[in-house]
Amino acid sequence: MAAKPKLYYFRGRGRMESIRWLLAAAGVEFEEEFLETREQYEKLQKDGRLLFGQVPLVEIDGMTLTQTRAILGYLAAKYNLYGKDLKETVRINMYTDGTQDLMTMIMLAAFKPPEEKEENIALIVTKAKTRYFPVFEKAFKTRISNIPTIKKFLQPGSQRKPPPDSHYVKVVRNTLQF
Repeated sequence: MAAKPKLYYFRGRGRMESIRWLLAAAGVEFEEEFLETREQYEKLQKDGRLLFGQVPLVEIDGMTLTQTRAILGYLAAKYNLYGKDLKETVRINMYTDGTQDLMTMIMLAAFKPPEEKEENIALIVTKAKTRYFPVFEKAFKTRISNIPTIKKFLQPGSQRKPPPDSHYVKVVRNTLQF
């Protein structure tokens, strides 16, 4: 039996959450190592495991993978979740890119100075309601949430992470030193 994929990231959602969701959809168990100190992060860098000096990092099939989109593409292809034809694949890519755009806006909001946070969050909410949610609500959420492996992932006690809180933001800032 192949070793479980090992995920390296902070103890939060961030860019790793879509990878967790994809593994959950595939019914694949995985291990996680949470980065909580600058030393852990520097060790990954010194070991040459972070191609561009950033996480997420996934170890799978004897490879060390970085870059969220590349990881998602590999996992989707490996677990036969990348569409039955080219048209389905491009639709998957559009949803993936849209999700990443929205997630990036949300993640960066947590790191804004307090005086910019409220205005930035209002802009994100507006964009989410007008651009992103309408696309995902067209039977997409219900259909995805009813996949047995996803339903299990959404239950309390799963490997799904909570939304970022002040402790998470502090750990990320201290680890990455920004």
